[in-house]
Amino acid sequence: MRFLSAIILSLFCAASFADTSPVPPSVPVPAPVKRVSVFSTTVDWEAVTGLALRQYTGTVKGTDKKFVKDGVVLYYLDSFPCYGEADSVRVWLSPKGKMSGNLRIVCVYKPDTISFAWRNATEEATQARTAGILTCPIEGNRNFTIDISKCEQGPKWDERR
Repeated sequence: MRFLSAIILSLFCAASFADTSPVPPSVPVPAPVKRVSVFSTTVDWEAVTGLALRQYTGTVKGTDKKFVKDGVVLYYLDSFPCYGEADSVRVWLSPKGKMSGNLRIVCVYKPDTISFAWRNATEEATQARTAGILTCPIEGNRNFTIDISKCEQGPKWDERR
């Protein structure tokens, strides 16, 4: 009998410590907002393809007086199977064909062509809007070369409106 009394007493004690506050009304969950992702999917390329990422180093050379003028700034545009290393995606090509800057990209396989946003500018010119896309074939393997005279200009940005 003592045992039964102890169990009943402990149930009453437990009930006195129970939370008896009223349950708040359910709060509606806001609908998800559609957002544009600014993060690259390049992180997944190795997992998706099963191929290992490798670094490629590029050199831009050649002259094309009509295109290069006082110099041309090239900004590498990420595109599968490659993405550019953050500190090595801008190069300047002089009218004499000399390159300033580094071009290093990481790829799951060697591409046949790569694309740049470009603008005509002197080497030390401040940041400005680029003119359009330039698509260039690459020659070589891990250390590749781009001959600027073999690149094709795409439409300028204002022609895309």
